[in-house]
Amino acid sequence: MDLLPNSAPLATKLRNTLIQYHSIGDSEWRLAKKTKDATVWRKPSEEFSGYLYKAQGVVEDVTNRIVDHIRPGPYRLDWDSLMTTMDIMETFEENCCVMRYTTAGQLWNIIAPREFVDFSYTTSYEDGLLSCGISLDYGEVRPNFVRGFNHPCGWFCVPLKDYPRHSLLTGYIQTELRGMLPQSAVDTAMSSTLTNFYSDLKKALKS
Repeated sequence: MDLLPNSAPLATKLRNTLIQYHSIGDSEWRLAKKTKDATVWRKPSEEFSGYLYKAQGVVEDVTNRIVDHIRPGPYRLDWDSLMTTMDIMETFEENCCVMRYTTAGQLWNIIAPREFVDFSYTTSYEDGLLSCGISLDYGEVRPNFVRGFNHPCGWFCVPLKDYPRHSLLTGYIQTELRGMLPQSAVDTAMSSTLTNFYSDLKKALKS
């Protein structure tokens, strides 16, 4: 089990990594799934043997309210159908924390419930916000859970220039679920999880 890292350099490195992902050219992404709410692409991850996923869709709301629903806090558990528990373990500053959360089983429980401990950081980006995170090897693993690991991931949320009450939400996710899993099951689950994230979020913002 590691000690908690110094938050400032980790936050800076994380932000820079996400901005680098955000600048990857379209030709490097391969379409994985498209629904009315979102499009998901993927490319091989440089962090582990799985994929880096990119998800994008327009959400009808202002950036601050959208990011308040995504980052660690009271809203997320209410609407995210995959998340079953969430605890803030440490708070560094208002926009920096360590959280532990658990996810439900997926694909008829081929993928068993997972637990993650993530460092989370929210900061300004252009006219909007970036909320990003990375897993830490910290804290005891709860019984009946497999500890997963999120390599650098995050959500960019910026207002649409001509429609300021609409925002473009772009996510970069690379989750190492760990445990003995066929890669095809992981890929199916990730694409569906990301498109469901958008539809669940939109419902929550309208309620």
